[in-house]
Amino acid sequence: MYSRTLLCLLAASLCTPAFADTVWMKNGDKLSGKIKVFDGGKLLLETPYGGSIALDWKQVQTLESDQELLVKQDAYTGERAKSLQAAEPGKVTLANGEAPKTVELASIEQIMKPRPVVEDLVWKGNVDLAMDFKRAENDTDDYDVGFKTSARHGRWRHNAQGEYNRESKDDVTTTNNWSGEYALDRFITDKWFWQGRLEYKRDHIEDLARQRTVGTGPGYQFWDDELGAFSLGSLLNRTDYQYRDGGKDNFYSAAMKWDYTRYLIGKNVQLFTNGELGKPLGGVADYSLDAEVGLRYKVTEWASLNLKAEKEMIQGTSNSDLDKTRYTAGFGVAW
Repeated sequence: MYSRTLLCLLAASLCTPAFADTVWMKNGDKLSGKIKVFDGGKLLLETPYGGSIALDWKQVQTLESDQELLVKQDAYTGERAKSLQAAEPGKVTLANGEAPKTVELASIEQIMKPRPVVEDLVWKGNVDLAMDFKRAENDTDDYDVGFKTSARHGRWRHNAQGEYNRESKDDVTTTNNWSGEYALDRFITDKWFWQGRLEYKRDHIEDLARQRTVGTGPGYQFWDDELGAFSLGSLLNRTDYQYRDGGKDNFYSAAMKWDYTRYLIGKNVQLFTNGELGKPLGGVADYSLDAEVGLRYKVTEWASLNLKAEKEMIQGTSNSDLDKTRYTAGFGVAW
């Protein structure tokens, strides 16, 4: 009898979800699932019946959670709550042992799982890989590997990205280049930031062999949450060109950068585009464009299929213009 009771208790515990969070809406609906994050006015609730659901924070009446969560009432400082308890409409109680605190929902800026070292660290990124091998009258090999990542804590955001491309036809290499970029953003307000960045490109085939760019300037973050992000930035750049024949150019330029991502169809599909349009202040070139646009389809929580188009143009250089368009399809991982 005793063993049978233990077996029943074990079965009941296995059937109970690890976290049973509940959100009460102002229209009377009651939703259960697991709170993933609240940011940008949207509360992301992971449910077993509808996947990830983005709830309008203004329509939330109260909520509760058994998770330990970091609750931020401004953009830079937060309070670690061992759990959240439902309170009167428009409020929630942060449970911290003997000192619970009830706060207005309207005063909360973010809710997230606390990180081990930097509590408010938000780190996201992706790695994409595309390969194409053809064995026929002409043998071709095509590789494309790229990554992009962003880590934000408090007023600081670190951005890094890189890419490697290689193509060969009948053992003759026709494309062989790589690039890397690092940018550091310092947020002045919740939306406005100042960016400093360094970019380097190396091409072993084209006449324009090396490009190095150092720039700085202001930017504006329209939104950045679990459903996507959009930012615009303006930069004053110093660029150095080195050509295969030994020639060199250097100039200053004004540039506009954009970075847009948006999840669609319940976060199963991601639309993204980013790039930079620059205008030299001297007579070295007319303009430059480096941009990409594409789609990612999530196969699992971390794996995805991707389609991408890339465009790189430099018009009006003293040595040689550059105009390349590249289309790739492949797979990748995201976090």
